Amino acid sequence: MNRRTMLQVTVAALALMTSLPAFADPMADAKAVVDKYASKVTGWDGPTTGPKGAAGKNIVILAGDMKNGGILGVVTGVQEAAGALGWKVTALDGAGSIGGRTAAFGQAMALKPDGIIIDGFDAVEQKPAMEQAKAAGIPMVSWHAASNVGPVPDVGVFANVTTDAMEVSKAAADWAFVDAGGKPGVVIFTDSTYAIAIAKADRMKKEIESLGGTVLEYVDTPIAETSQRMPQLTTSLLQKYGEKWTHSLAINDLYFDFMGPSLASAGIAGDGKPVNVAAGDGSESAYQRIRAKQYQAVTVAEPLNLQGWQLVDELNRAFAGVAWSGYVSPLHVVTSANVEFDGGPKNSFDPDNGYRDHYKSIWGK
Repeated sequence: MNRRTMLQVTVAALALMTSLPAFADPMADAKAVVDKYASKVTGWDGPTTGPKGAAGKNIVILAGDMKNGGILGVVTGVQEAAGALGWKVTALDGAGSIGGRTAAFGQAMALKPDGIIIDGFDAVEQKPAMEQAKAAGIPMVSWHAASNVGPVPDVGVFANVTTDAMEVSKAAADWAFVDAGGKPGVVIFTDSTYAIAIAKADRMKKEIESLGGTVLEYVDTPIAETSQRMPQLTTSLLQKYGEKWTHSLAINDLYFDFMGPSLASAGIAGDGKPVNVAAGDGSESAYQRIRAKQYQAVTVAEPLNLQGWQLVDELNRAFAGVAWSGYVSPLHVVTSANVEFDGGPKNSFDPDNGYRDHYKSIWGK
């Protein structure tokens, strides 16, 4: 090879090297995600225009299970926002079962409401009743009724309100990865009754494994039965994995409501391992555990009260015959270090971004 050819090869190699992306740093990338979502939420990035508030509406909230802190938080937000508009609100509890939700839907239809809010259960589960409501021309909006944000036309949902569930899951998994120093041994808890729960759990599994961590087990156990199942399940998992189990990742705080006694019985301190991390929803009990450092370190919280206001705004848009707002609400990585801001003293993620005044301004209130 002559000198000129060697020079051409060298130049080509250098060009190729400079065109290749730098090697990713999993730890730095995960820390960046955690830092982004653990910061204060002070800016309003939601809608600033929309239809004036409709008068005299009668709406029904169909709650999947009022024992679920996330669902209950949304109910409270809806009641608060509807009160600002002078709407009448009836909340019906599905009591954590398909049969209960079916009965509640029947009650809702008998009330002949102007609008229905589906709160915390998979829309497909009640598809026959939802088709009946759709045929009756009753607008429906929902919270966590599907894995995507926005319209779900197949079941007549004008807008499904949620944070970006995949970002929630990624943030939870990234926190666990960082906390474990890049070597987490994870047990994931989910509930296959809900499409969004499976989507979130799958995303956490993918994130942990792509970063180089280990998923020890993927546990499918019903949210509605956590009080009965989690104590013995926790004990069994401790016996099976021991110190390999460094972190738990659950799709909801409710799983950790019933783990503490079993962990304590095994001699594990409140801030010991496994470290419990929830990818939603930011319940009151989760805030209390995080503040006390008792068997939960993190919840990736949703702004439940804000989302209640958004549901009312979306329903108001449906009444007016305009498009949904397109708003995706913010998420928040809550830890003992930041638990006291953005609504923390009230044991909830309630962003200090003036959302109530913004919605009232849109509605002319």
